[in-house]
Amino acid sequence: MTRIYFDNAATTAIDPQVLDAMLPFLQNGFGNPSSIYSFGRETRLAIENSRKSVAKILNAHPAEIFFTSGGTESSNTAITASVRDLGCKHIITSPIEHHATLHTVEYLDNRDEAKVSFVNVLPNGHIDLEHLEQLLASTEEKTLVTLMHANNEIGNITDLHAVGNLCKMYNAIFHSDTVQTIGHFPFDLRSTPVHFISGSAHKFHGPKGAGLLYINENVHIKPYIHGGGQERNMRAGTENVYGIVGFAKALQIATDKLEEESAHIQSIKYYMIEQLKKNIKGVSFNGDPMGRSNYTVLNVSFPKSEKSEMLLMNLDMDGICASGGSACTSGAQQGSHVIRAINSNPNQIPVRFSFSKFNTKEEVDVVVEKLKTLI
Repeated sequence: MTRIYFDNAATTAIDPQVLDAMLPFLQNGFGNPSSIYSFGRETRLAIENSRKSVAKILNAHPAEIFFTSGGTESSNTAITASVRDLGCKHIITSPIEHHATLHTVEYLDNRDEAKVSFVNVLPNGHIDLEHLEQLLASTEEKTLVTLMHANNEIGNITDLHAVGNLCKMYNAIFHSDTVQTIGHFPFDLRSTPVHFISGSAHKFHGPKGAGLLYINENVHIKPYIHGGGQERNMRAGTENVYGIVGFAKALQIATDKLEEESAHIQSIKYYMIEQLKKNIKGVSFNGDPMGRSNYTVLNVSFPKSEKSEMLLMNLDMDGICASGGSACTSGAQQGSHVIRAINSNPNQIPVRFSFSKFNTKEEVDVVVEKLKTLI
């Protein structure tokens, strides 16, 4: 059976060029980067060259780039350190964040280390910036604002500059989960008012287990993981050398072909919207798919019926990979917290389709034809 992979927001296929860049460090470049002999010096050089490459692409200073195990560790580190080290006693977030954020703030709230407020989400899935300002203005405590750049389930994009400027106005710390946008959108961190961002290589055709935490040079925090002095005493543990090399290579490839590949992926998304409207009666779309939205993500609501209730399973049986929401909660029974926050219609079945440079319009045609028999 030929499989069609439309779940790229969960993870992406590793790019062959990335694998080629990683292989020398999987085979011969096994030295510990903390060792002073030649094997160690070679892997240390690979890490620092990767750091410089990533910093240049994001327009940051290499000293602001820290490599981690992924977006979850990066977000946990930024949020926890903001409370523990930067004096934030109030956290503002949204009910549609990734659970790496929501579960961290819930943990801090339950321990009475910080009070949590939730900014309103508009019916189209966008953050209510007026309500955000009201929340910032109504507290005298040092505040952390943690809001994702692009939602991983519906794709809505939040204006980092608008949020960051509000945070500057009220002297708040700003962390953004940019896991879905690094490698898919250009970044200029020198001119973006943000203190922390999180990234993960496997969202843009890099390896799993390699992440990024950007810490603005004016922010000083203590380590989240203790042990050795790796990552300039900020993140203990022997470095994932081939993962870091893969992260940098994947980001470089994504950046070099960003204009061409983003246009290709967006054309697939818009084509699928058009074909679904034409062929599926009662279909609707969650979020703001034709507006301020990630071009890789399309969240569709199908009318509920006896046939459609098993939609994801039936698609899977036909070799079509899609999801009902975040991959981290795909096995849970309560459904998507993001969809519940913006669309509580029990007569609709939400499905997330997400695309990459490896997808085609011909695949969309196959999926739509199959959906016609399943709805």
